[in-house]
Amino acid sequence: MSSGLARTALFGYRLAGVMLYPMVGPYLSYRAVKGKEDRSRRLERLGYASMSRPRGPLVWVHAASVGETIAIMPLIRELRRREIHVLLTTGTVTSANLVRSRLADEVIHQYVPLDVKFPIKRFIAYWKPDACITAESEIWPTTVSELARRRIPQIRVNARISDRSFERWRNHGSIAEALFEKMALVVAQSDLDAERFRDLGAWPVIVSGNLKSDTDPPPCDEAVLARYRKEIGGRQVWAAISTFEGEEKAVATVHRTLKPKHGQLTILVPRHPDRADAIEAMLKETGLTVARRSRNDPLTPETDIFLGDSIGEMGLYLRLVEIAFVGKSLADAQGGQNPLEPAMLGCAVLSGPHVQNFRDAYQHLVRKGGARIIKDVEMLAKAVHYLMINDLARRKMVDSGHDAMEEMRGALSKTVKALEPYINPLTVSARLQPKAATPAAAAVR
Repeated sequence: MSSGLARTALFGYRLAGVMLYPMVGPYLSYRAVKGKEDRSRRLERLGYASMSRPRGPLVWVHAASVGETIAIMPLIRELRRREIHVLLTTGTVTSANLVRSRLADEVIHQYVPLDVKFPIKRFIAYWKPDACITAESEIWPTTVSELARRRIPQIRVNARISDRSFERWRNHGSIAEALFEKMALVVAQSDLDAERFRDLGAWPVIVSGNLKSDTDPPPCDEAVLARYRKEIGGRQVWAAISTFEGEEKAVATVHRTLKPKHGQLTILVPRHPDRADAIEAMLKETGLTVARRSRNDPLTPETDIFLGDSIGEMGLYLRLVEIAFVGKSLADAQGGQNPLEPAMLGCAVLSGPHVQNFRDAYQHLVRKGGARIIKDVEMLAKAVHYLMINDLARRKMVDSGHDAMEEMRGALSKTVKALEPYINPLTVSARLQPKAATPAAAAVR
């Protein structure tokens, strides 16, 4: 595709957004009914601010959902340490709840405006960010163009690009170049990601590693943890986390296979808790007894499956086990989920073969011996059985996972160093602001 056709395609995208703008209100209302939008804050999606802009330098940080938000928290705290205000946008209700619980009054939180001309222009005109930092992989053409038009630096951190996305962008090379060349800086997770961003037109690109390796372990309520440990008692237990449709049936099969040998408890944490009713029905159809976290059900000796259908409690579930299967990895083209949290919380990590979204992390863990890749349900059952009966092998995997995590640390310092040309002037400006006129960042709604 020529550059002229690329410009025409991007113009068509923006024009389509303008033409469909009258339908945005009903669309957001529909999503609110489905629980995918915060009804009381829908206007934020149209670019209307619900909070005041503080005086002084402000950086717009965007994290699409929960995983990206967790990854970027240490960087946000570094910006706040430098007295730079942080406007954090996210796109989901669950990530907004996470911001409220974890970042408290450290940031100003807004839902990200839709990638349509009017909301984006309204949003940027009000907040006037000095820079925009986006986590990982989202590219929104209208937002990119509007920021570039105002010469606001666009920086991508913890950047990655999946196999599927890379092929899609490469097939539309002129469009990719027209967007990626507008980035002031890309800080990539791995050498492969960096090479792909350069191929698509981004420059400069550096490699930092994965910011998720520098995050703190997910927290948990110690009283709740103690209660469940008491209820589990001496039973063997393992977890399947971040599972997607189809994998819950595989987990049920593994549980039924191993139950005569171990009488174990299986903790099942779906990636999308709103599927919990359907998952519970499926499990009960196979004759399994289910306790649900959302109902605060007790764990009895008869409980087969503890269904972790709550938000923000991965730290609880992983502290109850030493064996964790990480989902979205058994079916082809799914891409895997983050293995770093189970590794840092002392779990031997198991995964299906499809982990391209976290390829670098799995390579480190597998090379050190902290993770094993299994190809199917039968192999998963054998791996869980082996780790349950072999304490030495299980502890070796746990220790190796800790070693791998230590090796992977350092992404935050590399990222901050790369950002210094952009944030050092803002730090100076922030510290020159009259203290009485520089309120702390407004509380998250």
